[in-house]
Amino acid sequence: MNIHSYGSGSPKSFLAYPRGDFDLESGSAKKARKPKSSSFQPIKMLKSLGTRIQYYYKLHPLFVFLISLLFGLTVVIILSVYESRFRAMSNYRKLSGGYGDYPFTKLQNLVMVAGHSVYTSSSCGKVDKEDSWFLESYQRHPGQAATFLAHIKEGVEIAAKDDGALLLFSGGETRKDAGPRSEAQSYWAVAESEEWFGKKEAVRWKALTEEHARDSFENLLFSVCRFRELTGSYPQNITVVSYDFKEERFAYLHRSAIRFPESRFFYSGTPSSLTSKEAAMKGEALVRAQFQDDPYGCAGSLRRKKLGRDPFHRTIPYPNGCPEIEGLFKYCAAVPYPGSLPWAS
Repeated sequence: MNIHSYGSGSPKSFLAYPRGDFDLESGSAKKARKPKSSSFQPIKMLKSLGTRIQYYYKLHPLFVFLISLLFGLTVVIILSVYESRFRAMSNYRKLSGGYGDYPFTKLQNLVMVAGHSVYTSSSCGKVDKEDSWFLESYQRHPGQAATFLAHIKEGVEIAAKDDGALLLFSGGETRKDAGPRSEAQSYWAVAESEEWFGKKEAVRWKALTEEHARDSFENLLFSVCRFRELTGSYPQNITVVSYDFKEERFAYLHRSAIRFPESRFFYSGTPSSLTSKEAAMKGEALVRAQFQDDPYGCAGSLRRKKLGRDPFHRTIPYPNGCPEIEGLFKYCAAVPYPGSLPWAS
């Protein structure tokens, strides 16, 4: 058998019909249809959407207006939430730049002395005299200035016994007629004038101020934030120094409001002056009842009192120094803050 070869490859194939679709009835090939373009055309889509909106607006103008307003408000709210979160995280990154950024990283405990008045004397030689302090009418009692001095001394002595304690004097520029001088700076200056009651070497280097608090709750909350600013962490233990009759307010109401563990919270109270004790107890009962109804001091009479103690309209920097508890600063309710807190299990 002879095998005929047509070139070097395999036999050529024979096409009985041309390529493409073939119409058997007409005997001709159909033209291939070009596929429709599936490219994304945003301009046409926007024009179509605009046309539809115009159509519905003509039919129901008020309804379309309300929908548009609601949509705009939703966008603004979403953007504001993300902006605040971004700012908080940005501040946190700035604060967390490195171990050496905080001047007191080795201190773990907070000793907070709550301020009650502003020192106005040009001389520090009369720190235990009433005319050296700016006193409200309810504070004008013999021996009142000595109680302030007792608070300062008590805070210094507690901090001196604890190598890991940071001492903070807390209190803002609360009295207009006293001038733009803070309670915290007043207490620090008095401690300085008294040579830190013989504890200068042990305490002065770690005694600082928190100068924005306007009430007792802010004394505690702002001092916790200030501690975070200075150490890079939150206090393991907290000791508050104030009057003995305010113990329930601080140790129960304010501590519970920030949900700080009871086992790590301590209170050191000193007595009021003998002539003011009865009036002080009555006043304290009233304020305590107000904080029971309004634990965060953010409504009603407590809020008005707080605003009245800011005569120079100072901008409060917190919670920039403590972004982890930002929610606590914005919270306002009669029940404890439900969010997560660094010290709460």
